[in-house]
Amino acid sequence: MKTRILPCHPLPLVLAAWSLPAFAAGSAVIGENLLWLAIILFSARLFSPLTGRFGMPAVLGELLLGVALGNLGLIGWHYFDTVRQDPIIAFIAELGVIVLLLQIGLETRLKDLVEVGPRATLVAVVGIAFPFALGAMVAGPWLLGSDNSHTNLFLGATLAATSVGITGRVFRDLGQLGMREAKIVLGAAVIDDVLGLVLLAVVSGLVQAGSVSVGEVVGITATAAIFLAGSVGVGRWLSPHASRWLANLDAGPAMLFALVLATGLFLAWLAHAVGLAPIIGAFAAGLLFEPVFLRHFETPHIVREVAPLLDDLDRGHRMALTDLLLRHTQKQHEHMIEPIGYFFVPVFFVLTGMQVDLRAILDPQVLLTAIGISLLAIVGKLVAGFAAGRGISPWIIGWGMVPRGEVGLIFAMVGKQLGVIGETTFSVIVVMVILTTLITPPILTKLIHQNKT
Repeated sequence: MKTRILPCHPLPLVLAAWSLPAFAAGSAVIGENLLWLAIILFSARLFSPLTGRFGMPAVLGELLLGVALGNLGLIGWHYFDTVRQDPIIAFIAELGVIVLLLQIGLETRLKDLVEVGPRATLVAVVGIAFPFALGAMVAGPWLLGSDNSHTNLFLGATLAATSVGITGRVFRDLGQLGMREAKIVLGAAVIDDVLGLVLLAVVSGLVQAGSVSVGEVVGITATAAIFLAGSVGVGRWLSPHASRWLANLDAGPAMLFALVLATGLFLAWLAHAVGLAPIIGAFAAGLLFEPVFLRHFETPHIVREVAPLLDDLDRGHRMALTDLLLRHTQKQHEHMIEPIGYFFVPVFFVLTGMQVDLRAILDPQVLLTAIGISLLAIVGKLVAGFAAGRGISPWIIGWGMVPRGEVGLIFAMVGKQLGVIGETTFSVIVVMVILTTLITPPILTKLIHQNKT
């Protein structure tokens, strides 16, 4: 019996042969990313305890690690040079700050933010207006020597920015998200992001078209207000019903985890879709999940296993352990997101540190100008702290608003793309972002410790 050989069309073989090099290249890129992530994560875990020994927060260690890795090219090792522009690492870092703001939102109660709403609004308004005026009217004309009004406007907008991720991480690491100053800073930072978006749109419109309509400003502000009010209002109305319905399908921890994380990612996407920062959506998502809304889900297995043993304890120990188990159960959704943060959040801060190019500081003139502008940037936000009123620490609030982080870099990049910010000015802004980002965690940590004593 003869074996029949079926005819084979050559096209699939050609396509397969053509795609093999691309597939191999893609696999190599993915493999390189895996190694980068392994180095970043493990190094971050090593650096964090080192900074902790000096009383500094873990975030400072991650930032400094990023600065070190991003500048190894200065000593001839260029292995990490391409990490800063790698889209996969950048995406993971963006997920990191989204997860961080989701965690902060989960640990924040909406009623607490409402209580400090007027103070937070005043801090945000002053924290935008005063630094913008210092940048546009003092830093640009006097320190940069610029007579270009568009350059000065963008410099002012950059000084007005605030990066809530760094400050929020400090408060969270110290377990101080419940203090009034932290609530004011978080509320002010959300408002600051909205106002900063409006300011960036106005300045960009002035540069591109020479004018900006009132309708555009009102439209951006209305979009932000509708998103925040709608997502929180509708979400908190829907959350109890959705959790009850999902618990009927599966009351286990996997469903609760999926509900919380998917909601955070969805609102982050929705915020981006309407032109806002994704972190605003993630923070709003965290505010939706009060513990009482999630009572339909099962308690962690450890609670179910330990509960029968309570009868063997005396009344005092039984009450203490019951209270501990109750608090753990109420916060089970917060604990579930924690391991995700261990992976994603350090990548964001290390990558932020890697954006720092130390060569920008080597020019003495650039460095001196940047230091002067950094001082104005700090003063502008410290003044905002005193706008919060009496009974709280204005220094904690002011320093909490100081970091510019990735937000300031985004503003500067927009100005550079529009051609109104040159290389020298951009280097000055980068140094300002570096200084305000690196000096805030240790100073804020010291102020919080002093405030507790």
